[in-house]
Amino acid sequence: MSNHLCRPPRRRWPTHVLPLLVGLVLTACDSTPPDPTVRLTGATMGTSYELKLVPAPGQTVPADLQARVEAMLTLVNRQMSTYDPDSELSRFNKNPSTDWIAVSPELQQVVAEGLRIGELSGGAFDITVGPLVNLWGFGPEPRRDEVPSTAAIAQARERVGDWRLHARAEPPALKKDRADLYVDLSAMAKGYGVDRMAALIDTTGVGNYLASIGGEIRARGRNGRGEPWTIAIEKPEAGQRSVERLIRLGDHTVSTSGNYRNFFEQNGQRYSHVINPRTGWPVPHTLASVTVIGDRSMVADATATALLAAGPELGFQLASEHHLAAFFVLIESDGGFKERFTPEFEPYLLPQQP
Repeated sequence: MSNHLCRPPRRRWPTHVLPLLVGLVLTACDSTPPDPTVRLTGATMGTSYELKLVPAPGQTVPADLQARVEAMLTLVNRQMSTYDPDSELSRFNKNPSTDWIAVSPELQQVVAEGLRIGELSGGAFDITVGPLVNLWGFGPEPRRDEVPSTAAIAQARERVGDWRLHARAEPPALKKDRADLYVDLSAMAKGYGVDRMAALIDTTGVGNYLASIGGEIRARGRNGRGEPWTIAIEKPEAGQRSVERLIRLGDHTVSTSGNYRNFFEQNGQRYSHVINPRTGWPVPHTLASVTVIGDRSMVADATATALLAAGPELGFQLASEHHLAAFFVLIESDGGFKERFTPEFEPYLLPQQP
């Protein structure tokens, strides 16, 4: 279930949350008015962020918006990164105390949400899975493309279990029942960053925008041509970038979690970075990706990971029971792809092109 967030930009960012292609269906003609879209981009969390803002006629984007966005993202990184040894989360992980430890309201909020989603997923999503992620070579430590021993997996699993982690809102604090518990918010923090960016934009009065970090996307209003934002779900093929389906997002967020970009192979077997916390092993390759549409990017981010880790059957069952807008891409025996989606997702899908 790992998605590796808050990694320093100088290093390549392995991510399970796959970049969703922003599919803008272009129709060009000589009379087309100039596109009013203002684009702001930069590096964050080992990947990049992008803002596409469409101000109303006569409206301007504040000159200091990008500086404010980057200051906010730096703060999120300092609070929730496992790649920064001095971040607030890293200090909590290294603290041997099993008493309540005061933390920022922001860190408490994200951890509490992670615990909630973990409970709803029946343990498929677990923010304490970090020891297993690190063991398999997909964490902050140098990459090791080799299968760990059974004994090492069993030992790491002893440290995994979010029932040993507690979050308190007033005053904000976290508590772990085991001193060496390790919290990893990689499957949530990019989505949380997108939510924070959107909140910043909302204060400017700009009502049309697309905000993204890596593959986590939040849309509002319409694009520069006055059309609803159109997003492309990526076809889950390693080494290629092509479109699986187009969706009209509306005022929502979208997140995709997949297992086909960040993986290693040994003896002809592929091992992805998405680890099942209940088994200690990477999830099977039969489910290639899960896309979730929701109202909060942080929740969509974590939920897509949870459904992928749960697998094609249990994951779809969970999505159906909780009435989630979810889109599954499965790998068939002949190597082709099969789509499956919940009724809540169908309204967002554009017709497939012949």
